Formats: sequence, C-alpha cells, structure tokens
Amino acid sequence: MSGIILESIFLKRSQQKKKTSPLNFKKRLFVLTETKLSYFEYDFERGRRGSKKGSVDIDRITFVEKVIPEQAPPPERQMPQRSDEDETGQLSKIERFPYPFQVVYDEGPLYVFAPTEELRRRWIHQLKNVITSKNDVMRKYHPKFWIDGQYLCCAQTSKNAMGCQILTSSNGSIKPVRSRRMSKKPLPPTPTEEKEKTSRPLPPEPPVQEEMKKVVALYGYTPMNANDLPLQKGEEYLILEEGNQAWWRARDKNGQEGYIPNNYVTEARDPLEMYEWYSKNMTRSQAEQLLKGEDKEGGFIVRESSKAGKYTVSVYAKSTAEPQGLTRHYVVCQTSQGQCYLAEKHLFDTIPEMITYHQHNSAGLISRLKYPVSSKKKNAPSTAGLGYGSWEIDHKDLTFLKELGSGQFGVVQYGKWRGQYDVAIKMIREGSMSEDEFIEEAKVMMNLSHENLVQLYGVCTKERPIFIITEYMSNGCLLNYLQESRRRFSANELLEMCRDICAAMAYLESNQFLHRDLAARNCLVNENGIVKVADFGLSRYVLDDEYTSSLGAKFPIRWSPPEVLLFSKFSSKSDVWSFGILMWEIFTLGKMPYDRFNNSEVMDHITKGLRLYRPQMATENIYAIMYSCWHDKPDERPSFLMLHNHIMDQIDE
Repeated sequence: MSGIILESIFLKRSQQKKKTSPLNFKKRLFVLTETKLSYFEYDFERGRRGSKKGSVDIDRITFVEKVIPEQAPPPERQMPQRSDEDETGQLSKIERFPYPFQVVYDEGPLYVFAPTEELRRRWIHQLKNVITSKNDVMRKYHPKFWIDGQYLCCAQTSKNAMGCQILTSSNGSIKPVRSRRMSKKPLPPTPTEEKEKTSRPLPPEPPVQEEMKKVVALYGYTPMNANDLPLQKGEEYLILEEGNQAWWRARDKNGQEGYIPNNYVTEARDPLEMYEWYSKNMTRSQAEQLLKGEDKEGGFIVRESSKAGKYTVSVYAKSTAEPQGLTRHYVVCQTSQGQCYLAEKHLFDTIPEMITYHQHNSAGLISRLKYPVSSKKKNAPSTAGLGYGSWEIDHKDLTFLKELGSGQFGVVQYGKWRGQYDVAIKMIREGSMSEDEFIEEAKVMMNLSHENLVQLYGVCTKERPIFIITEYMSNGCLLNYLQESRRRFSANELLEMCRDICAAMAYLESNQFLHRDLAARNCLVNENGIVKVADFGLSRYVLDDEYTSSLGAKFPIRWSPPEVLLFSKFSSKSDVWSFGILMWEIFTLGKMPYDRFNNSEVMDHITKGLRLYRPQMATENIYAIMYSCWHDKPDERPSFLMLHNHIMDQIDE
C-alpha cells in the first residue's frame, strides 16, 4: 500500500450498526494513508497482513479525539499494573489496550484502543494533520462512549447526535473551526425533548445468543498432563474458553472437556486446512525443496500465496530435458463470478473441486496432480509448555543425551522429556543470572508462542543449578549454519530467513516485548531449515557487568544503535537496528560486522554515521530494507510490521 503514514496493531470495537449487534473487540492492523484509514485482519503466527475488513475515506472524517474510558473495563482495557510504556521490555501478563480514541465520520464514531499513550498521541496527531484542510471539522464532541443505544456522557440516543462538549485548544479557548452538517436530515431531539416525547421506557432488547466457536484439529495431540484434552486430526471441537492465549478449554464430541494447544486447531470455516495437499504457511523455495525431496512425478502442494487471498499450486515433474526434475508454480485465478481455475477452459466453484479434476487431467499443467505432498506430520508446532499450566518441570523427567555447546549462561544440552519429547536444556551457571527476576517472568514468557520463536517449555527451579527447557532445534545456531553449510543458498532462501526472523520480531513488537540481543548467534534453525529467534529478553537478567557496559568486549556493540551505545536506551527501534545488522550477517553468510575495526573504533564510526556496505548477494532493494533500519533517529526507523511487508514484497512468487 503506497503512501503509508502509520501502521499499528490496535483493538477495534465493533460499531454496532444495528442495535441487536453484539459488542465485541478484535485486534486489527490499522493503516493510515493520505486518503484512507483502513483496517485489516492480521496473522500473528506468520506476522503478515490478512484480508481487509474495512476503511474510511479521510474526507469523510470529521473529528479525532481521546475517549474517557468506561467504568470498570475488562482487564485487557485497564491500565497495566506496571508501566510498559518506558520500553524496558517488561511484559504485562495480560495484553492490554487501555488508551481509547475515536475517529468520527458520517456513520458515527469508530472506537480504537491503543496499547500505549505515546502511540495514541501519535495517531491522533497524524489523523488531525491529514484532516486539517477540511471545513467540516466538528466543534462539539462526545467525550464518552456510545454504549447500549446512548452516549454515556449526555444520554442522547442518536449515534449522529451533535456533541455535548465544546472542543477547546490547549490554552482553554474554543477552537476556531466551523461546523457543517453532512446530512440534511433534521437534527435528532435533545434528551429533554426525547423525555417529553415519551415517558414510557422502551422494552428491553432480547439478549444476543452468540454461537460457540467450532474448531477442527490439524494435528493429533496426546495429553501431557491431567488438564489436557486429546486431539484427533480432522475431528471437530467446541471452544468453551479462550482466556489463555496459548491454551483453550474445549469439549469433544463425547462431552469430554480439557485444554488444547490453540495452534493445533483451526476454525471450522477454513475448509482447505483439512486437505493433505494444503500447506498454508509454505513459501516457494520450501515447496520446491519438499517436492524435490519426495522426487515423485506429479507431486504437488497447494499453498497460500504471498499475495493476500491468493493460492498457488506447485507441481513437480521430470522430462527428458529436465531429468533432475523441475517445479512449476501455477497461481489459482478467479473469474468475476468467483469461480476458480488453473486452465481457463475448466472452471470450478471450489479449489478442492479444481484439484480433483486435475488429479485426473493435466489440462495444460506440466503433469497431472498425482501425488499430494505434505509436511504437516513432520511439522506439528511446538506447544507453549509441556501441557496446560505446566511451567515447573521435574528434573527427574529429563534425560541428558548430548552437549550442544555453551553460552552466556552456561552449558546447553540436548535431551528428552519423559523419554519421549526432544528438548534443549540450558543449565544456568550460578552467579550468571538474576534468577529470581527471571523465574517470575518465565511464566509470562512461556505464553509467547509463535512459529518463528524458539518455544520456552518451562524451568526447573527446585534445585541448583536451575534449568531452562526449550524447543530443540536440530540444525543449531544460524551463524554456524550460514558459515558451515556446504550447500549454496539462493538470495531468495536468504531473504526467507530474514522473513522468518522478522515475523517473530513483529510478534514480539505487538506484545511490547524487547529482545535486546538480536543477532545470528541468537537464532536457531530446525530440521526443515526454518529459522527461529531464541533467547528473547534474557539479556535483562545477565549479572555480568561487562555485558551491559559499553566499555566491555562482551557488549554487542556491532549490533547496537547509537542510543544504546551512548545512553543504554533500549526500545523496539533498537531491536530494528539489530535486525538490519542481522540481515547483513545473513547476506554475507555469517561475516563479522565491521570486521576491519575493533570495538572502540566501531562505536566511534557508528556514532559518526558509518554504515555497513551492501553485501554482494543483496540487491539494491534488499540493501534499502537493511539501511532503513540504521537511521540515527529511532522514530525514523520502520516497525517490524512494515519491514515484514517490505520483505514479503521482495520474495519471488
């Protein structure tokens, strides 16, 4: 989307265009341009924009201002218990959006909730900037919400009723703006007129019965503790409670109830998830790698395109000209009537019907779709913890098998939990970590769950040394993977590594959580080549003074922006700077940043404006993405959300 001014994740309140509509709140990606305010679904697992849910033309907006919160709002819209606005990386246990503002246009107010006061202030300022040239800006407004058919501030019952409070400037004077009504309809009655018109109260509206959410299991799940409910792939379940962001309470068809990992299920309304040939989160190069590995004539995958709402069919075949095999990618097209096709003469109402036809007829494709290829069984996602509510792990359940290496906190080993599940065990050397503070935060960190984050399973704290138990990544550290791999990476594969990391960081950013030490050495690679971010937030608990001092060799100087080097000021934008350095590491296959200089020279050069050169494997467009992370001023650096969108634009489809 061109000309983007701002992009942020907010909580949006339903607009209740009908009185019987239920009041609900959904997280949406809001995008502001010079001409429109739009909001989209957002895929938090993949860290990318989804389908557009609505928009308002800028020339229809008549007013933007804060809203006084209602009394006793639910926890997610209350002020946090401890401040998360100072960007220290501390995460509230409840994801909070306590700062509401209103965007008023000809259909009434649009209520939006921001996670921080600073973000609300920035959006109100920018929205007011883009509507300042309008002559029909409102002079009076409603400072409180429209709820249950009336305004809480003045009890007026028309959503488009004139405001009850005069807008004043910062010095207390009335703002010199004209008010012009956009509708010629007569004004609604005032509260007094309304009262005189009728003294009988309106009958209560019948309560709206919301239908329970239904989900279908994408993977089988065996319970790890007594609170869990087993899942059978393809079976349908009712969701009873979504209070925990990683585990939902559910009921199966036999009436059994328990907790299930929410990343193992999908809402029943997505029919493609049930087919073996569908791989929702697969990229072009991953599809090619999987199909080539199967090496079967007519092997095929249907995957989600990088363009929202589109699908691609990837087909593998051999020929005399290509005995090693080749993969062709066909975009699923749609007619204006909504029918889909791969070959224009053969139209179908659904994608499954289209696939069934091409399983028997090539009809212009490189081959019939003979063999569905799937990685779902291999790639069942990690759960947030080893069972619902299990964060303290008994060390007797751990088997130590092999040392993987050592890091800032101590030795890391590969092992098994209860002899069955692969885990990595980080043994914390005494005196290296502020243990009590970490243990308190570990419960919160466990609920951070994303396909590109190394999952924290739990901790062993009953004895010393304490252990941190995480997901096991068989291909190890990304830095070593880049330096030691014998295979040659394409530029597209390197860009997909950047995409994986950026998706995880966009997720952390949306949860107001900082990494503080983002680098290739702190990312890991699994057996399928997927890159995941590890050790997020752990640098806060390091007790080694050298690590947090800009004078010490252990401080990540080469990955740090000027405001960290000079003032130790961390923020999501300091993580963005580090991500630019990490992109450079990836496209140089693991070179040391600023390798010609020592640490003190690096500090001097960075603060004077020196930046890394363009790697040979990076195009000008890719280098422009890196370079955008290295602006001196943090506010001029893009968000991870914007970076992710830019990277997706560069990935070949």
